[in-house]
Amino acid sequence: MQFGVSCGYINDLGFVTHAEKLGYDFAWFPDSPLMRSNIWAMMAIAVQQTQRIRLGTGLAIPGLRLAPVAANGIATINRLAPGRVFFGTGTGNTAMRTMGQRPARVAEFKEYLRVIRALLAGEETEYTLNGATHSVRFQNTHLNYIDLDHKIPMMVGGFGPRAQGLAGELGDGVVTGIPRGGSIANVRANVERGAKAVGRSLEGFETYALANLLMLEEGETLTSERVIQDCGPAIMANVHYLVDFVRETGTAPPDYVQPIWDDYMKFHMSRDEATRHMKLHESHYSYLDRGEARFITPEIIRNFCIAGRPDDIVNQLHGLEEEGLTGIVFSLPAESAFRLTEDFARNVIANM
Repeated sequence: MQFGVSCGYINDLGFVTHAEKLGYDFAWFPDSPLMRSNIWAMMAIAVQQTQRIRLGTGLAIPGLRLAPVAANGIATINRLAPGRVFFGTGTGNTAMRTMGQRPARVAEFKEYLRVIRALLAGEETEYTLNGATHSVRFQNTHLNYIDLDHKIPMMVGGFGPRAQGLAGELGDGVVTGIPRGGSIANVRANVERGAKAVGRSLEGFETYALANLLMLEEGETLTSERVIQDCGPAIMANVHYLVDFVRETGTAPPDYVQPIWDDYMKFHMSRDEATRHMKLHESHYSYLDRGEARFITPEIIRNFCIAGRPDDIVNQLHGLEEEGLTGIVFSLPAESAFRLTEDFARNVIANM
């Protein structure tokens, strides 16, 4: 099992260096311009401050930049840290929602993946923009402004069956969520379906998950204040995603959120309509909104989190590993990220 951290604030870049020293395998940088620091500036500095840890976008968003621009960005970072860079990309729930826009649709996402995969492989490919289609490729690569010689793995964000299938078709790995993306066994089945449709081998394919972590300390319960504050931001980020998903698809909310769903929707709909889309995602993986703390119940914590004492978490992770999970990353509250990262390294990673 590989372990990663997420870093979104440029003043916290020392967190990535700290994680490297603690033995973490990778760090990803979220792409949400109205809520986080610039992804390319973050990565350019991080590669200068680290030696071993792998660095990548987690996840780069199609709606924020053209495919050739994104390919250039990650290939430029690869020039600074050859061979330890990966490109993670997803449809863009939070980044687009905070601008009042919808994430990329599956067909649009597939074309984005196709173009980037070809460019990063050093190939010439057809690219359509503003209704015109032309052949494009990176030119004058002998000038070393990018690095395509060291492979840049493309990790495809997939929280639903269709996107997970795209990962099997075009990606080197899939990034899903627990519990939002379904069981790891189901994720792998969807990936295999996508790969089979195009006759593609999945040798070396990797499966990563963003998960919510709660490690209980001696004497703590699921109602302890520290517990609620530490796991609350990640839980509510998942609830916020489901609000948009249920509204747009008309599907019923999943069982794991049902205990709070009706009360939460009443709370959310009481917000000012003009700014509701921003308020919904404002605390995204960063802090627990005071008005939302009451929704972090013991039942909801159990439904959303890998939770328990360190030995319990080790056992849960071994189970996920047996299902096919390659790596896991936890998004942690900004004010406690250093402490939780150290505690997890000492009590869990050391015992895996």
